[in-house]
Amino acid sequence: MADLSPTAQALERRRRRVRPTVTQLAWLRRGLDQAGGKLPLFDHYGQRYDSRTIRSCIEQGWAEPWFDNPTKPDWLVCKLTESGRKAAGSGDAAGDAAARDLVEDLFC
Repeated sequence: MADLSPTAQALERRRRRVRPTVTQLAWLRRGLDQAGGKLPLFDHYGQRYDSRTIRSCIEQGWAEPWFDNPTKPDWLVCKLTESGRKAAGSGDAAGDAAARDLVEDLFC
């Protein structure tokens, strides 16, 4: 990181501190129990997850496209990355536990 400009270093530090929103966390947590970390297309109420949520998780490196859906090409079928697993399930801070409890209360 020493060979990066000060601006690039600041952006890199900021990017590393980003945490998922409640909606992103709910989506990512649903992939923890699925084979291969497959992430759902629909929430517990049968509503499609917002594509902005999915794309934001991909941009942060928490999810990655898995395969193209030939019947619904506009649907992003994704799976968790290792950093996505960490963001969704790790952390021992009280804030992380409170966020997980909130996600479970709202979305499970």
